[in-house]
Amino acid sequence: MATIQSVASLNPPASSRAWYSTPHPNLPILATATGTSLRIYSLNSLTLLSTITGGHKRSIRSCAWKPGNNQNATIATGSFDASVGIWSQEDDDNEEWRFAIVLDGHESEVKSVAWSAGGNLLATCSRDKSVWIWEEVGEDDYETVAVLQEHEGDVKCVKWHPEEELLASASYDDDIRLWREEIDDWGCVAVLRGHQSTVWAVEWEPISGKDETVGSRLASCSDDVTIRIWKKSPGQEERQAQSRLSIIKSSNAEEWVEEAQLPKTHVRTIYSVAWSKDTHRIVSVGGDGKIVVYGEDREAPERWRVIAVQECGHQEFEINHVAWAKAKISDGTVQEVIVTTGDDGDVKIWTVS
Repeated sequence: MATIQSVASLNPPASSRAWYSTPHPNLPILATATGTSLRIYSLNSLTLLSTITGGHKRSIRSCAWKPGNNQNATIATGSFDASVGIWSQEDDDNEEWRFAIVLDGHESEVKSVAWSAGGNLLATCSRDKSVWIWEEVGEDDYETVAVLQEHEGDVKCVKWHPEEELLASASYDDDIRLWREEIDDWGCVAVLRGHQSTVWAVEWEPISGKDETVGSRLASCSDDVTIRIWKKSPGQEERQAQSRLSIIKSSNAEEWVEEAQLPKTHVRTIYSVAWSKDTHRIVSVGGDGKIVVYGEDREAPERWRVIAVQECGHQEFEINHVAWAKAKISDGTVQEVIVTTGDDGDVKIWTVS
């Protein structure tokens, strides 16, 4: 079995619970949500570059970088104060940021924010059981294009497909819903049922140009301590194209099935999963403090296996979020690393070897 090795803790650590960390898709920087601020760290020096404050009255729960802009980065934040913030970089030294706009509409805390692959759509979800989709119509100008209210409980997470305008949402109602726009109207095209308790997070398989079968699956994790892999039922692409031509509306226009469950390793709620674009490994974290890495062998009878486990990754504290990133480690090489974010305020960097 491989080993998960601690490389560093980002310095300085936060003085309060850290909820979420996300690397920029192109730049060597990482944003961490802690308290009412965002911390921007360098993934080259593993040190703090700047602290963004002043936009939210309560803690920031999640954050997401807008794709496609490498000169002046833009990031969205979702807060317990029920608002969504958009922040823009003033210059390219990562130090000056401005609070560009606040998006109001949710009636309770915002749990997750996510940009579409094209960067023109922003999805947000909330404890108020709704998913909102916002469209950028001008500089610092956003309008609501959909309010989706079919979940029956707190919506924990939203994630866009890496290429398509297909949105996944996960909820306290134990369901995962998939949403698409059909003839200028957003609607639910599939409900993925199987989890026996709250679904905390979903993660799309990254697109790989080397393998045409890669990129069409969705991973989910839950309070039922399972991680499940979902895929579109064979033949759906052709039937979906036909249904669009005939303009047929259906709440189950797409059929998705459970492909696999990963080996059970966690003993408490699994809060977050991340899928590597480089190795296609999956990593998970949760309330038991474990960091678990899984690998897939498509030729084996049991396709998924546990590659590595790290106990007590943040001592006795829960781990709220995990992500894959590229960072410069002690020997000066840039490697793929695991980034974990915990209740202890620490953001930790790990390698798998």
